[in-house]
Amino acid sequence: MVSEFMLQQTPVVRVLPIWKTWMERWPTPADLAAADSSEVVRAWGRLGYPRRALRLHAAAQAIVEKHDGQVPASYEDLLALPGVGSYTAAAITVFAFGGRATVIDTNIRRVHARAVLGKALPSKSLTAAETRLAEALMPDGLEESVLWNAATMELGALICTAKSPQCEACPVQAECAWILAGKPEPDYVPRGQAWAGTDRQLRGAMMAVLREATGPLPRDFLLSPATADLKYPDENVPALENLKKLNSPTDQVIRCYNGLISDGLAQERDGKVSL
Repeated sequence: MVSEFMLQQTPVVRVLPIWKTWMERWPTPADLAAADSSEVVRAWGRLGYPRRALRLHAAAQAIVEKHDGQVPASYEDLLALPGVGSYTAAAITVFAFGGRATVIDTNIRRVHARAVLGKALPSKSLTAAETRLAEALMPDGLEESVLWNAATMELGALICTAKSPQCEACPVQAECAWILAGKPEPDYVPRGQAWAGTDRQLRGAMMAVLREATGPLPRDFLLSPATADLKYPDENVPALENLKKLNSPTDQVIRCYNGLISDGLAQERDGKVSL
């Protein structure tokens, strides 16, 4: 469950070291539920989308309150937890408990698009037709369905990749509709999410300053880092230099600062701000 939260829009190579440290510190839902939310956000580090940390914390508290501290095994109970959507509920059901559910991630969608539909890439976003196809393809037997989900996901992650598919190593190349169609070009060109100058970049820089601080900082550390008097006894905040370099517009700075406060990722008291 922890890995599924961390892996949302974040590659494994970035998740693995933080996941290991996290699980050593909070090995059970009860351990995480008892932690202070500021420590949870700090431990999330640079994984991005830090609201996921708060949702995972809230989910752990719900598990303690409603499920005697044990992660529920049913899809419906998982889906009712904070921060758990249909994909995460299905993945935990299948990969943690060996239950039956339809797992549909980007890798699985790409395998289905190529092997069955003859398309280079799936639709830009998940469609009802893709969901119906995934459900129809999955074997009826319980054990086979679990293996099918895992195998299809791994095929997409390791062989049937987006940019450089290794078709010669694919176990289903002879039946692949995309290969049989002559590998037609995709209907669109995938574009990565913008980063430079975005609210995500600025919020991340602000969060980095708060993580490195050993105590509450004057709010001007975040609101006007380039012009304010930022001398602060016994503080060493290297991330502040990165925040200064962004030189973000005032309206964006205020918007992002207020967003961190309203999202519960930071708190302000007596003119000072902290996690």
